[in-house]
Amino acid sequence: MRKLFPLMLGAALVAATAACPVRVPKSNPMPKWNEDLRETSGELGQRLNDPRVVVLHVGRDRTSYDAGHIPGARFLPLSAIVAERNGIPNELPSVQQLEEAFEAVGVSDNSRVVLYGDLQGLLAARAFFTLDYLGHADHAILDGGLEKWRVDERAVSTEVPAARRGSLTPRPRADLVVTAEWVRDHLNDTSVVFIDARPAAEFSGATPGDGVTRPGHIPGAHNLFWRNALISETDPRLRSPEVLASAYTLAEAAQADTVVVYCRTGVQASHAYYVARYLERKVKMYDASFIEWSRRGADFPVER
Repeated sequence: MRKLFPLMLGAALVAATAACPVRVPKSNPMPKWNEDLRETSGELGQRLNDPRVVVLHVGRDRTSYDAGHIPGARFLPLSAIVAERNGIPNELPSVQQLEEAFEAVGVSDNSRVVLYGDLQGLLAARAFFTLDYLGHADHAILDGGLEKWRVDERAVSTEVPAARRGSLTPRPRADLVVTAEWVRDHLNDTSVVFIDARPAAEFSGATPGDGVTRPGHIPGAHNLFWRNALISETDPRLRSPEVLASAYTLAEAAQADTVVVYCRTGVQASHAYYVARYLERKVKMYDASFIEWSRRGADFPVER
């Protein structure tokens, strides 16, 4: 079994990075990252009138959208892109349902989709993963979301844009999603690293988490709480690539060929998935996540 090294990047990482620049170990190359997956407020502001750009506000309900959104943004309810399956919430629904959901808000094959939304961008990350799963080619998250947009004193609107249906050709990538059996069969595979995106208390088992029957985590997993990838709750921009890459190095992910992310139900893990993609890592999602794992039998061990 691989050595367990749960990481709590919160206060310790913040203090360290505030005191001095992050230094990537000399034995590791400088990190790679893909800026096409991160849209800045300034970049979006310059191309709001580009007909190819589709801006989506992702939320559980319309409250924040109706209070003021980026001009031209369309509302995408989380419920349209998740489903409950076998008692597990927030699973991927059918490809047909996803195609309908994204076409209804104007997404086409050639769209540049810019995502933002509630919960410091967490729901936008879920939509990002879903578009990846559908094989869509060009989508990004608005760095800092509506919070940064407002800080930059850009206009917001309460006007709901006229519906303009898109034309999307799904090319499902089943290889991005793994099952509990796949995870179990790769627990001792040194080419795979498992990242648990839940808070530290749920990872340790001190707090079980709603619906979790056996508290703890998947053996050998590393804890990278998704929110620690952000500067702060009030400034939800991504930390620098150097800081994010350092976290992955500490989690032994820099040496692994494949990163597998999970959380409780797959939503928090969607942000970890996005960070891995941003860092140009090969990443897969255990979508049913720990709520399913904890309900399985002794063949699916739990570590605390």
